[in-house]
Amino acid sequence: MKTLNKEQMKIAEETLKQFLIKSQQAYGCLFLINRGQADCMEVIVDQWPDFNVLFIRSKCQEQGDLFRDVSVFTKDEASLRNILENTGFFDWKNYFCLSVNTCHEEMLKAVAAAKGVPENKLTVCHMMTLPDPSNLTNNRVSVQLSSLKESHIDVVNSTWKFAAEFSKQMIRNMIMNFPSSCVLDPDGHPVAWVLTYTSCAMGMLYTQPEHRRKGYAKAVVTALAKKLHSEGYPVFCFIEEENQLSYRLFTSLGFTEDPTYRVAWYGFNQKHPIPH
Repeated sequence: MKTLNKEQMKIAEETLKQFLIKSQQAYGCLFLINRGQADCMEVIVDQWPDFNVLFIRSKCQEQGDLFRDVSVFTKDEASLRNILENTGFFDWKNYFCLSVNTCHEEMLKAVAAAKGVPENKLTVCHMMTLPDPSNLTNNRVSVQLSSLKESHIDVVNSTWKFAAEFSKQMIRNMIMNFPSSCVLDPDGHPVAWVLTYTSCAMGMLYTQPEHRRKGYAKAVVTALAKKLHSEGYPVFCFIEEENQLSYRLFTSLGFTEDPTYRVAWYGFNQKHPIPH
């Protein structure tokens, strides 16, 4: 196993471009790392330069940092399985979470069972992309759009379905370091919002119940997609399979998916509901 340095991470980013859509999450993480926006992350490969497996994980010690979520890209399931079974790269006595293509699910279950470790599939998502947001039209609804601020951390955390003991620190990091979009009411309070994860993915889309059916979700998604694209970010999102409202919204805006590809988050030795 090899931890990549700055120059090697730039090369790895270009390599991952060749494997989009399946490398989208890892590519988005590397995109931010290589631009100095995710300094607390490390990138590890099975070999260099012709890697078969690439992991991205937090190297910070604080529990709130990214919830110990490890993003996985692999060209070869056998290589991934070998790392899981034989290298000691993962500490199977403690909690960790992998985000990985669902095609590897049976292998993950088999390895966890052989090690006597409980495994839980936390969520399964569509991965939707928007290569060219230039066709997005401005929302006809007259709203005050802004970016989220530090004072909004509590309200975002209180409405997030995966909120847990350490999620506030994760949300703080997202609001303070990555693009976001929100609709403000006349008193300057956010009533709808969407953020950017450390993988570049848009997420945490939410509208306060009393402000729904007003076009606010479309307005914030459109604004953030345009902002991300204008700054050179890849524009994509993860949508849980059961969230048909969001799926229809993003589809209506031109987001598309590879129907053969799904991303899932698998927890091992689970103690908290750690999502993407």
